[in-house]
Amino acid sequence: MFDSGYKSQYLGGQREKFVRLDDLDSRLSSSSDTGVKKCGFGISHSGQGTNTTSRSFKKGIRKGSEGLKSIGRSLRFGVSRAVFPEDLKVSEKKIFDPQDIFLLWCNRLFFISCILAVSVDPLFFYLPVFNDSSHCLEIDRKLAITVTTLRTIIDAFYLIRMALQFRTAYIAPSSRVFGRGELVIDPAQIAKRYLRQYFIIDFLSVVPVPQIMVWRFLQRSKGSDVMATKQALLLIIVLQYIPRFIRIIPITSEMKRTTGVFAETAWAGAAYYMLLYMLASHIVGAFWYLLAVERQDTCWQKACSDPTTSNCDKNYLYCGNEHMNGYAAWSNISGDVLKNHCEAEENGPFDYGIYENALSSGIASSKKFISKYCYCLWWGLQNLSTLGQGLQTSTYPLEVIFSIALAILGLILFALLIGNMQTYLQSLTIRLEEMRVKRRDSEQWMHHRLLPQDLRERVRRYDQYKWLETRGVDEENLVQSLPKDLRRDIKRHLCLALVRRVPLFESMDERLLDAICERLKPCLFTENTYIVREGDPVDEMLFIIRGRLESVTTDGGRSGFFNRSMLKEGDFCGEELLTWALDPKSGVNLPSSTRTVKAITEVEAFALIAEELKFVASQFRRLHSRQVQHTFRFYSQQWRTWAACFIQAAWRRYSKRKNMELRRKEEEEVEADEVRSNASGGSYSIGATFLATRFAANALRGVHRNRNAKTARELVKLQKPPEPDFSAEDAD
Repeated sequence: MFDSGYKSQYLGGQREKFVRLDDLDSRLSSSSDTGVKKCGFGISHSGQGTNTTSRSFKKGIRKGSEGLKSIGRSLRFGVSRAVFPEDLKVSEKKIFDPQDIFLLWCNRLFFISCILAVSVDPLFFYLPVFNDSSHCLEIDRKLAITVTTLRTIIDAFYLIRMALQFRTAYIAPSSRVFGRGELVIDPAQIAKRYLRQYFIIDFLSVVPVPQIMVWRFLQRSKGSDVMATKQALLLIIVLQYIPRFIRIIPITSEMKRTTGVFAETAWAGAAYYMLLYMLASHIVGAFWYLLAVERQDTCWQKACSDPTTSNCDKNYLYCGNEHMNGYAAWSNISGDVLKNHCEAEENGPFDYGIYENALSSGIASSKKFISKYCYCLWWGLQNLSTLGQGLQTSTYPLEVIFSIALAILGLILFALLIGNMQTYLQSLTIRLEEMRVKRRDSEQWMHHRLLPQDLRERVRRYDQYKWLETRGVDEENLVQSLPKDLRRDIKRHLCLALVRRVPLFESMDERLLDAICERLKPCLFTENTYIVREGDPVDEMLFIIRGRLESVTTDGGRSGFFNRSMLKEGDFCGEELLTWALDPKSGVNLPSSTRTVKAITEVEAFALIAEELKFVASQFRRLHSRQVQHTFRFYSQQWRTWAACFIQAAWRRYSKRKNMELRRKEEEEVEADEVRSNASGGSYSIGATFLATRFAANALRGVHRNRNAKTARELVKLQKPPEPDFSAEDAD
């Protein structure tokens, strides 16, 4: 079997196991060359002509073997080469991945070319035009050259897609059991698949039959060819329109299969269906113009065949037959004859039905293409939108059939346009509608539960603020549905810059920051919201990104103690949880909050819950560092309050000590003065006075000392915050 496995062979006197057949062929060929040399057929002993002949012979053998192998693969002798996308890079021939971004852009360009192709084809219907001066039907040569050139260029561009189809891999149907499947990159299998599916349609859609017909007429320029060209163009364009529309289906299918959607934005989808509606109006207007020309041509032929009309030949009705015998006599009476029999007016001699406006307005005899095209486009758009309700048809069967088809097509396209436009445009406001329904449910629930007005206002304010921040998108579920590495990169992009603004995290390494960013959850708090109250369990640590908060403590409700501070961007609260997370002996009971935190303005913050914080603290040793300890103490409100009270107590002790020293010096000076004043008295009175003075001073000093000690005890009564366990090895 070709390319199907491994074999065991004897090569060079040794048994070779597990040798691929491709490698085996090359090795056998090289060994055979060596054998040829040994048998006396070596090319080294031959002349120059023999060398050239041998090289040509070997080259022919190699090409022949490759051709046989290719034929074998195309005849399905063996399995197809199904590979993964990375194998496309090492393929012998350039094979494209069907999900390649290059093919995606090419398919978009090819889709545009298909739309342009089906838009250019109806322009062939505008080629017939009446010549009022000669009273004959002719072909607009200038428009014919322009239209055929445009069609040729567009079809030539589509040939590139047909060539790419022979080099675009496909997913083997048998490999779709799990995952995306395996790609088939065998050129023979790819070509066979394309030839079986869409090649015939693509080929029929680009066959230049209309161009050949027009150029054939332009080369011959005979009047007899005008009618034949008109009839052939109508038949060929209508028949070729079927494959040219069908070929759009595989392109749109590939675009949807690759990207999941056809139009990535709602406006693009709405514009696409509006474009299809305008395209249908363009096609209907072109058909209406050609059928109007056909109807007047029928009237002219009928007038020419009238027994009362003399010197008339039907060939005279087509320009280019001025050389025919009798044409001069006909040209003298043609104007009156055709006007009497085929005048396009109300209650005229010939009932043109729905084509009367095309003939009476003069567009059928005008070579001003812009005005002609715009008028026909407006007619098609108007009657598609009104489902042909204003059409006054004649009894001509083809006209009635055209009107019926117009009404049915208008009904289908109008329903398709309205339905898809509504779907695409509603997708723009679907979030607003969901928010409106959610608010209505919230209002009904609050009314049913008889909530007070202040609570209702807080609920409304929170919903409004959350809508302004997220626009109704569930960001958490959206990110959680992504792969882990992509989720980590997104979290890093969204949170890293904000996390670095928190002083506690700005000096940490990248691994710890990635872990923190991955576990942070965004939080929103409205004005006057209590985030945590003093004494409540702390279940999360908040890092403030925007807004201001008020942090208050009464030291457990102690009378006479009140401390208030403001938290701003970069601060954090719930630091009791960090001490709990760093304690290896901490239990399941969460610590109690020492402060009451209230939002003064709208606050945006990141929350790190207890379990996540404990995981981060236990897994990354970087957190156990003295630098983090100092930063934590500096920015912790609990440590700041304790430090302020401690400094205040120390300052008061120092002030009291200074005052006591001053009093002692004053007392000593008073004692010295008294001693000097009583120096003139007896020794007994001097000694008694000295002892009494010393006793009074010592008594006063004891009273002051007891008073200062009591005051100091009251000042330092605030308990020192627990020290986080930073005893692990220092990372600095």
